[in-house]
Amino acid sequence: MSFIKTFIDGEEGLFKSDTLTPMQKLTLRFVVVGLIYFGFVVIEGMLMRLYEVKPLPFITEPQFFAILTAHPLVGIFGSTYSIVFGAFLFLVPFLMKKPLWSIKLGNWTFILVAVGTFIFWFAGFVSHYAPLYTLYWPLPADFTQFSVWGGTFFIVGIALVMLGSAFFVINIFKTITYTPDGWEKQPSKALLASALGITGFRNLFTKNKKEHLVSLPVAAVARGSVDIALNTAVILFTGVLILVFMVAAILGFDLKETAIDALLYKNWFWWGLDLIADGLVLIFVAGTWYLLAMMISGKPLFMQNIARAALLVELVVSWTVWSHHLLSDQAQPAFLKVLSGEMVTAFELITQGLAFFITLATLWSARPLKMTNPLKFLLGGLLGFALAVPAGIMQADVGLNRILHNTQWVVGPHVHVAILVGLTMTLYSAIYLLFPILTNGAKVHSQKLVNVHFWCHLLGGIGMGAFMGMAGLKGMLRRSLYINGEFNLMMILAAICGTLLLIGFLAFFYNIVMSVGLKGVIGIFTPAKTKTKDLIPAN
Repeated sequence: MSFIKTFIDGEEGLFKSDTLTPMQKLTLRFVVVGLIYFGFVVIEGMLMRLYEVKPLPFITEPQFFAILTAHPLVGIFGSTYSIVFGAFLFLVPFLMKKPLWSIKLGNWTFILVAVGTFIFWFAGFVSHYAPLYTLYWPLPADFTQFSVWGGTFFIVGIALVMLGSAFFVINIFKTITYTPDGWEKQPSKALLASALGITGFRNLFTKNKKEHLVSLPVAAVARGSVDIALNTAVILFTGVLILVFMVAAILGFDLKETAIDALLYKNWFWWGLDLIADGLVLIFVAGTWYLLAMMISGKPLFMQNIARAALLVELVVSWTVWSHHLLSDQAQPAFLKVLSGEMVTAFELITQGLAFFITLATLWSARPLKMTNPLKFLLGGLLGFALAVPAGIMQADVGLNRILHNTQWVVGPHVHVAILVGLTMTLYSAIYLLFPILTNGAKVHSQKLVNVHFWCHLLGGIGMGAFMGMAGLKGMLRRSLYINGEFNLMMILAAICGTLLLIGFLAFFYNIVMSVGLKGVIGIFTPAKTKTKDLIPAN
């Protein structure tokens, strides 16, 4: 096929958007929008890397910090949430062999996350609202620095994303527990107990063991969704609190910022935010690893009961680790620093290590395995977390934290390697695995571009994290600008690695567009011609 024909119709013309079910279209919309927002994040990251080397004439300093504020939030909510929500809204009913409880609610989740992300990104872009992504009090309500209207729209955008997240949680649990029309009544309470790990916990203390009614990946999604629900409640409450001050300022009232205890606010905020980082990410990732390992190997999961127990432990641990973000806060109680910040946090090395081992053991049981695209991206994701989790454990030490806290080390070897390499490569593995299922047999356009994507993303992500970390060890703070070239070498090297990430993403995006064609991409966003509740076409 000619380039033009392939660009219009996709690889060999195999992708026909008219054949997609409403559920396939919904899932693909989530993925496409998530990838577009990921492109936003990569470009913003490159701009910040370049700005750290030499300020760019078309970006002002306030705009730099506005980008810095929105950058991780777009990555988490606009990109990761979109892809994860879309994947799990498809996979949970797929694995349970029944329709999604509500496609309409799924569509609302898609709209709210996509629109909400754009609103808070655009509000920051226009107004330069930049209280930094941690939103430490009283920065969000400091209207001497920031536009109250910009802040209002920023928080409204975040609130819309949280509302979409709440709809996702409802849809997941209703899908697990409901009985489809025409089916024999399903034991909703028993299904819920199995999904949350209550059944497995009871089995520890009884001779009459009850079987697990939901598969392990579904259980992982359910337990991660608990953390999403809690995080949603915390962020929504925090948003309402900030909005109260903003609306008061708009109406001409000056509320006292000191009415809010800054340390209490910080603990509350980090408890909620850490449910994403140390809760649902690790739980969702572990569940995704297990599913990918089983689908790639064709083997049952190794040590499945241990894996179930570890997921339950990880859920409980995720509620108690937030204080490692406050180890350098002098006012933070010492017992919270030691118990939550150090001891409980260190336990994550065990739970994540178990997930790592179980996944590799499952793959090993099926050797020899062909190095398929899903497999190599899965291995890349495993490597990312193998590097990032120990980096996080290291900084969750009171002594080391005094040195590493608020430096580029935190966001380099820990955050960026975890998100860009660990999480994102795991998501790419799932995308490559599900691609033929969601597209009814479409072919990937170019294997060479897949290889370019893999190596550029892997080396770029690890390299950027490493060079940022080296700068951090030399004293470079995050959320700060250095205009005298103090860390130029490390920032130039990080920018080069960021360029690799950008090249990898462009190779992937081009490859996907050429696989489904421009008509196919447009067709994904048109109404489905079939009204079936089936996940994939019946034939």
